[in-house]
Amino acid sequence: MELVYIYHSGFALCGDDFTVIMDYYRDSGDSQAQSDLNRLMDGNFNNQGTGTLDGIVHDELLHRPGKLYVLVSHFHPDHFNKEILTWREQRPDTVFVFSKDILRHRRAQKEDAIWLEKGEVYQDETLWVRAFGSTDVGVSFLLQVGGKKIFHAGDLNNWHWMDESDETEWRRAEESFLHELDDLFAYAPKVDVAMFPVDPRLGKKYMRGAEQFVAKIKTHIFVPMHFTPEYAKANAFRDFAEVNGVRFIALTCNGQKIKIEQ
Repeated sequence: MELVYIYHSGFALCGDDFTVIMDYYRDSGDSQAQSDLNRLMDGNFNNQGTGTLDGIVHDELLHRPGKLYVLVSHFHPDHFNKEILTWREQRPDTVFVFSKDILRHRRAQKEDAIWLEKGEVYQDETLWVRAFGSTDVGVSFLLQVGGKKIFHAGDLNNWHWMDESDETEWRRAEESFLHELDDLFAYAPKVDVAMFPVDPRLGKKYMRGAEQFVAKIKTHIFVPMHFTPEYAKANAFRDFAEVNGVRFIALTCNGQKIKIEQ
């Protein structure tokens, strides 16, 4: 099995007979993606272009044999691009599994997807997906496929903004995150792979949520995401991860492929 880093929080999980694409925003070769992402990170959620059809998704992943699944954790346009709905034209068998907030915000129609909210499950003969909570909007996803448990955090993180908030505010944010972490731990105290935000915008304690995650959830492989992209700062989490017995994957480029041992 192979994990592919697409861009930002977008990943694909590839097995012999399946492909799961998660939180696709832009393809790996999209030269416009970074300037658009900067606007989104500044709070301009009006941008929702399709980007260029250039990169590993359009060149390779959409053409792989086997079942194709597309998962989206929430409606924010740095995680959801409506272009994905057109993929059904070339892959009519595509299974779309979306967080219900996308429907509530009218980013898609009821018939476009299978809709999940926290605690709900999608399952077929290949893939099992359970929705867990978020500390922003939407959900996070726990997948079981190919004999592995894979966690994609969506926008679940300790969004404490400690450098900008008073103690009451950031402790409230942290309490919310730890509550969601407890819910995940009760169901999945260990995971094979976790994709989780390591976002430098949070300030000097930007790794705090990731630290709390691996301290709570026994994680075999940790992959950073949602880092805007500041590779060096995201990869600085390696030291803490490895001290805690976690294999850390340092990301260096869009389209990077990571082997997940069987």
